[in-house]
Order: sequence, then C-alpha cells, then structure tokens
Amino acid sequence: MTTLKSALGAAAFAMAGALPAAANTIVDIAVGDERFSTLVAAVSAAGLVETLQGPGPFTVYAPVNAAFAALPEGTVETLLQPENKGQLTDVLLYHVDDRKLTAGMIPAGSNYFKPVLDTERLCITRTGAEVSIADGTGATANVIIADIQASNGVIHVIDKVLLPGVRPACH
Repeated sequence: MTTLKSALGAAAFAMAGALPAAANTIVDIAVGDERFSTLVAAVSAAGLVETLQGPGPFTVYAPVNAAFAALPEGTVETLLQPENKGQLTDVLLYHVDDRKLTAGMIPAGSNYFKPVLDTERLCITRTGAEVSIADGTGATANVIIADIQASNGVIHVIDKVLLPGVRPACH
C-alpha cells in the first residue's frame, strides 16, 4: 500500500503543478481535497485530466478515498496499471454525466440517467434532499455531499465506487 500512497501523492502533486491557480474546475477541486486523492490518481492514470478540466458541463459523482478502499483488495492497484487503462476509463466515465445536474434538478423518485459511458445506465433516486445511485452491480451509493460547484460543472460526493454491469433496476 505504501507504493500506492506514493503514486497517489506524486500524481496529485504533478496534477496540481500543471493546473492554472484560479481555474476551479472539477479537477482543481478534487486535487485540492485530500478525500479525493485516489480519484485524482485514477483520473490521471486514465488520461482524463484534460477532459475534466475542459469546459464541460459535467456532473461528477466523486467517490471518496474510503469508497475506493472498500473495493476488494488489490482492485485499485490493478485498475491503476497501464494495461488496464481501458477498464479504468470505463469505471471513471460511469461516474460522469455530460450535463450540469444539481441535486435539485434530479426529479423526485427513481429515474434512469445516462453517464458518459454510453453503453450503461444509472438509476438515480431522489427522496426529499437525499440522493442515491444504483449501479450495474445492484449496489447503491449515497450522495453524502451534493452540489459542489465548479467552473465547468458540479460534483456530488458519493460513498461507493459505481461499477458498470447489468442495467440497474429503477423503481
């Protein structure tokens, strides 16, 4: 795990040095928040930094470090290997919508949403102020912090890594 932590720190440092100081893009916010260091390393390894610094708009469902740590042992390290870049990119794009969707814009009840990974669907449920997301494995992530505004979109912080798979049931 020390190697992973070193890689994460190096990726975050490298990304931070390459960013304009006042941009406040989704990537800038993630780099500036230690809760997203694993996500930052993954975005860097997948080659998605430039995309997520672009004009957007984007909605990013951003898993915290603890969400990555809850994956089966070795999953993150395996995904970060260069030969698995395609799979890592698919997992990350499953967390991105090409619209700016604040929590209040999500209709009440359960609805299908199409992430950038266009072969997949998410079932997003809003009940009052609470938002949850069912992924392709049938598991559910909860939005624990909604509506972090960026210059190119919005971030919703989630407590689970979303994984593509079978279309989730949406009731």
